[in-house]
Amino acid sequence: MAISTFDSTLYRELLHDGEVGQLFSDRAEVDAMIRVEAALAKVQGGLEVIPDASARHILQALQAVHIDPASLAAGTRDAGIPVPALVSALRDAMQAPEHSRYLHWGATTQDIMDTALVLRLREVCNIVENRLKRLLAALADLADAHATLPLAARTRRQPATPTSFGAVVAAWGAPLLNQLEALAQLKPRLLKVSLAGAAGNSTALGKKAAGQRAALAVELELADCELPWHSDRTALSEFASLLTRVNGVLAKLGEDCMLGAQAEIGELILAAGGGSSTMPQKQNPVQAETLLSLFQLAAALDAAMTQSLLHRQQRDGAAWMLEWHALPQICMAAGRALQLAIPIVTQLEPDGMRMRTILEGGHGLVYAEAISFRLAEIMPRPQAQALVKQLCTEAVAQGVALPELVAQQFPEIDWNEITTPAAQLGEAPEQAHRFVARVRNI
Repeated sequence: MAISTFDSTLYRELLHDGEVGQLFSDRAEVDAMIRVEAALAKVQGGLEVIPDASARHILQALQAVHIDPASLAAGTRDAGIPVPALVSALRDAMQAPEHSRYLHWGATTQDIMDTALVLRLREVCNIVENRLKRLLAALADLADAHATLPLAARTRRQPATPTSFGAVVAAWGAPLLNQLEALAQLKPRLLKVSLAGAAGNSTALGKKAAGQRAALAVELELADCELPWHSDRTALSEFASLLTRVNGVLAKLGEDCMLGAQAEIGELILAAGGGSSTMPQKQNPVQAETLLSLFQLAAALDAAMTQSLLHRQQRDGAAWMLEWHALPQICMAAGRALQLAIPIVTQLEPDGMRMRTILEGGHGLVYAEAISFRLAEIMPRPQAQALVKQLCTEAVAQGVALPELVAQQFPEIDWNEITTPAAQLGEAPEQAHRFVARVRNI
């Protein structure tokens, strides 16, 4: 087995997200760092921090240069970071020492690497936003189509009261709407440039430090950042936690689908799953299971991102390195989970007849709450609850429906008015429609 199953040849079709994975390849990281170095030289030339001729030469050379990431490995081993080896390789490639000496002027390694990371995280944000919107649209269609389809709600794995499948779908989707809004709020704090120099006080950048930083932000279409964030990793931690929450919501959706599709319940029909090596009848819910596994991995890695908040003093290599392990995998887990969730939802089919059979079975105990509140109109509520609890026990023992037993004791009440699924849906249909309206207003 590969060290990371995300990059495994064997498991990549199951777990790898090509779009996200491309952003965290060695090639993508090196290219992003070169892009930052080029942009820095361009703005410094424009502000006359470095000679304009040198800036133009650097920009032209870096647009054409190709650095093999493998060639930086030994330097990265020695320095613990790739930028010194990269800068040396770029200077060698330029073959113009009178100009190349102005490359990487006043910046520190972390400025280049953090800004390059943010450029790639911007693309991750775009991928997550687009997939969230597609998934929400599919959920809205499902909730709209089944807003009034009754089924037994379950609390603590036991049948509770009637609800609607549309409301269940809305409960899957509403947290995703919240995370989409949270991502929009986070992006200005996350997608910001880093240019503060070795100790964060911009000394080597000179008197025009603020102007260089602002111009670099404009050049790279990022937000400016007045204070250094070398040791402030809160936005990265927020992003990791947001993606983990997305994974958690999708895991809940996946588990609910698996529970509803169990042969003993059969209320939901999932798309064809994976087969067994020995049991021909099996259709294992592989995609839904993968949603759970990806969340559990992301949750563990999110703890590592939280630990990496402890960037000691002005810069810290150890905590920074921890991010390198955790953040790419969290991004991959969220991206892949969204990829899987979209077809799960679009191909999901509720079995209305089976839902009704389960509602009508179980001796009518799903109406116990409704019956107790109706009796509370003619007796103290504690007494009504105690009576209904007793009747529930008798219904199971005698194999008689609860509404039938209570009708024997209180024939003057029309129990048919309240002991039907339609009568007990409450706000469930409206909840489904409110969710649909929110999604379609995005």
